[in-house]
Amino acid sequence: MRLFLLPISTRRSLIYYEKLHEKAVGERSLLDKITVKANETWAAWEKDEKSPLAWKTKVTHYGNQALKRIPYEEWGLKTIPALTAKRRQDIEEGREKYQVMFPGLYLPRERVPEIIQQLALERQAMHRSKMIWSVVVMPFTIPFMLIPVIPNLPFFYLVYRAYSHWKAFSGTKYLQFLLAHNLPTLNPSAQLDEAYTAGLMYPTRQLSRAAPRPTPEQVQEVARVVQQQTNGGAEDVMVLQRWNGKLIAEQFRLPDMEVEIERAVEQVEDSIKAKEELVEEKLELEKATAKEEGKTAKDSLPEEVLKHKVIHEKAEEVAEEGKDKKA
Repeated sequence: MRLFLLPISTRRSLIYYEKLHEKAVGERSLLDKITVKANETWAAWEKDEKSPLAWKTKVTHYGNQALKRIPYEEWGLKTIPALTAKRRQDIEEGREKYQVMFPGLYLPRERVPEIIQQLALERQAMHRSKMIWSVVVMPFTIPFMLIPVIPNLPFFYLVYRAYSHWKAFSGTKYLQFLLAHNLPTLNPSAQLDEAYTAGLMYPTRQLSRAAPRPTPEQVQEVARVVQQQTNGGAEDVMVLQRWNGKLIAEQFRLPDMEVEIERAVEQVEDSIKAKEELVEEKLELEKATAKEEGKTAKDSLPEEVLKHKVIHEKAEEVAEEGKDKKA
């Protein structure tokens, strides 16, 4: 079994559990069948424009916007299956082997157990309490059943959130059990190192596909540039591009991974961007208060605020040097 620990930035990582195969229809549990039916219904609603006032498409539109706000850590933990008695026994008796795949040049090996432990312990209590809160609030949605035509949407939303938190909570318990048995084995991946480097060297997916694979020297150099931009770990720097998620998913033949990466990258990018905008706004206010002449607020920005541009410029330089050597 493989777990992927994918750094989105130098401070935040996504965990993803590899699904080996989909269950046959006859092997699905009642919960699996309900989940599949709910997904099929949601997909049908997205395309149904014949409902009165197009309420189904409106519900799915706003529902999808709400789903985007669910933290990527929760989505990642939900990919981990529940710790059943059989899985527990297989782990205890050594029949199941687990490994963590990660880009060793972009995520130090010594940090991997710490990150997994944080995901297992720090989010466990939160998901448990929110799951209970969702269940407790469900009875208060009963009055919405009186609305004709439209189903009790608040109730179904709470059901979904309770289920989502339960899945994430189960994922944390699974990770905690693995750590208690000194599992999984750490496996730094050269393939992931190359994929991350290509994402920083090239601006688009098309160019990355067409370009030659990064050389070991280029991988080392780009990783070194990223590390420099963190200022000794003080700054959070993006290391994964949204478009690169598809290439990584294709490389490991895990199509479901693409959505998880894109969602995580978008959330982390928005978080870092919001932080930088606050820094720039603060500097603008300080500039206006100080009434400095001949100097803009942008000139006052510390270099780390512009780190993303610097990383891409350095990566492009490395790519150009590689082309010149081959020529």
